[in-house]
Amino acid sequence: MAGYGALSEVYEWLIGDDRLTPAQAAAAYGTDVVGPLPPDTRVLDCSCGTGQLAVGLAGLGLDVVAADASEGMVRRTERLAGEQGVPLRTLRASWDQLPDRLEDSTFDLVFCVGNSLGHAEGAAGRLAALEAMARLLKPDGRLVLTSRNWELVRSAGSRVDVRDRLIRRNDRYAVVSYYWQIEQHWEQEHFLEIVVARIEPDRAVRPVSERLSIWPYRYEDLVAQLRSVGLTVRTTTFDPEDDNYVVVAGRDQKR
Repeated sequence: MAGYGALSEVYEWLIGDDRLTPAQAAAAYGTDVVGPLPPDTRVLDCSCGTGQLAVGLAGLGLDVVAADASEGMVRRTERLAGEQGVPLRTLRASWDQLPDRLEDSTFDLVFCVGNSLGHAEGAAGRLAALEAMARLLKPDGRLVLTSRNWELVRSAGSRVDVRDRLIRRNDRYAVVSYYWQIEQHWEQEHFLEIVVARIEPDRAVRPVSERLSIWPYRYEDLVAQLRSVGLTVRTTTFDPEDDNYVVVAGRDQKR
């Protein structure tokens, strides 16, 4: 997975209002996932982005490793952890590199959130990523994964989506737009260009943009690939009519 170089510096404009702070990000997954965990719980956030979730979980006393393929995202996570005064380990690594950098079967929870799995290169890349995550889980560990509903994304076709309001972050405003390049076939490389146009104090507009590669997948294919790496879906919020969903998967004890 590559990308999120330019966007790492403006990513706060892409985060929802309900997950801006570390505490909000940790609380977003509810007591069923985060609440019952003892302080010595080991957690890997393997698509940590700017660190809200990882820092929020570390603030609860959990033993957290925050990893991302983007150097800029890792730097921002380290900065946020320092600002919040919480300890965590950071690691710049793609999903397939994680088993070489971390010990197998050592994490109680692995998070892969922020719709990041769509950046894995095709079915083979996605399978390799899920296999790496599964290897790092303890026998009774859980994988928490969020995803766009790619069926809905593809059904809408190529388009430009412009957010219908100014977004305020740290007393600055920006307009955010998304250009979706949807290809004919599922297995083709799709593209998403994100533009964050910041409005400066002098009213000048300063855009930051990045073109990202996307390989979409059907929900049923995700479930099948999870099974193939020894993980069974425990809970899911998937609804064919909803834009996003959360899957919690655990190791299949029969394997």
